[in-house]
Amino acid sequence: MRKGFDIGSKASALAVSFGFLLAACGGNGGTGVTADNVSGLTAAGASALKAATLNDADVKELSDKSCASLDASSKIAAPKSKEALRLAKIVKGMPATVNGVAINYKVYVTKDVNAWAMNNGCVRVYSGLLGLMNDDEVRAVVGHEIGHVALGHSKATMQTAYAASAARQVAASAGNSAVAAISQSQLGELAEKLVNAQFSQVQESAADDHAYDVLKGGKFKLNGLVTAFEKLAKLGDNSSMFSSHPPSSERAQRMREKIAAKK
Repeated sequence: MRKGFDIGSKASALAVSFGFLLAACGGNGGTGVTADNVSGLTAAGASALKAATLNDADVKELSDKSCASLDASSKIAAPKSKEALRLAKIVKGMPATVNGVAINYKVYVTKDVNAWAMNNGCVRVYSGLLGLMNDDEVRAVVGHEIGHVALGHSKATMQTAYAASAARQVAASAGNSAVAAISQSQLGELAEKLVNAQFSQVQESAADDHAYDVLKGGKFKLNGLVTAFEKLAKLGDNSSMFSSHPPSSERAQRMREKIAAKK
């Protein structure tokens, strides 16, 4: 985990926590703390503060629960299905762990074009992506998603998403919401936020470079790093899994130049 992401996440979580606490205490038109909500505010405030300092074990536990929630609401390809067998073939020879945690691959049967990874080693590839891309391109996408975990981006996203959930808990304790704690539905919300997380341009480029290093180290073909982005560009960046800046077409060109320069 790089310090830049950790510090930013802590500041964000603290700001959310203190902002809601201020409103609850009567600032900016808040209703004020009463005997009925003070204990709830204390617990919720502690929960929001905890989000700023989530350690690796906390993040893994939340990732376990988030991944399980998504698995439960998705159609998973059977282990011997053509999709699962193809993915197993694609990732053979790629790293088996990320940050010391074993990677677990599954395919979601859906027309959506997507893939994601979490800090507990949970990697999910959608059958829509398998249908759109060849093996080299899928391998490039998987390397990219694992890169977000390896480089600490996913941990920072978890901290931010959890802070938002804790903020809702603070609001609930102040009488502003019907939900007073992170419920199963909020867990599902958290999982969705992690899957649809928008990373910065610097983070996306770093994950692209991580994918390059993984493929290069495994002696895999590198052109999938280019053609995967070209296919996503044709889908339109607003609807693609890589909707963050820079645009997919620019990222394809960057990878093309990187490959050419290091041959």
